[in-house]
Amino acid sequence: MTTILHVDSSPLGTFSVTRQLTASIVEALVKADPAATVVARDVAANPPAHLDAELLPVLKLGVVDGLSERQREELALTNVLLDEFLAADVVVVGAPMYNFSVPTQLKAWIDRLAQAGRTFRYTEKGPEGLAGGKRVIVASGRGGVYSTNPALAGLDHQEAYLRSVFGFFGITDVSFVRAEGVSMGPEAKEKALAGAAKVIEELVAA
Repeated sequence: MTTILHVDSSPLGTFSVTRQLTASIVEALVKADPAATVVARDVAANPPAHLDAELLPVLKLGVVDGLSERQREELALTNVLLDEFLAADVVVVGAPMYNFSVPTQLKAWIDRLAQAGRTFRYTEKGPEGLAGGKRVIVASGRGGVYSTNPALAGLDHQEAYLRSVFGFFGITDVSFVRAEGVSMGPEAKEKALAGAAKVIEELVAA
């Protein structure tokens, strides 16, 4: 049975382009595989805490003695997030571009996933991803147009970061469904959404 992890990170609710796209992607995946199970994770509504001075030693350095209540709770949440991610066959991620990168809530989720011994490990030959064999589909929302504009391509630290970090985890099957230019007027937004819908059809068919 296929497990789909549906992750949203936009705080805009019904006004969010990426939420609209992730919903369409998941709907299409389930239509193609009615037996699939969907696990939803909204990191905007329930954002993981950022790695501050209290949490970093526990969540990244392996400190386990004398933990505070908050440290124990956040360690438990980290394990839940990791288990969800590792158990998924397909991960659908809504990732709007904020200031040329991703929302801090999405970055906080990824920070929880980046755990040595779980999603990657260091070897004599360098880092090795441990989370391969799954498919990631990213719904990318952008106010401007970056993918076809050489003058702006260097500002894209959103898709480049996501492709890099999932690749670091050992995932090679990473696809992007883009809606670009959504802040450039109603006509541009409608065109972007129509183009994204066509890409979703092609990805699911593949």
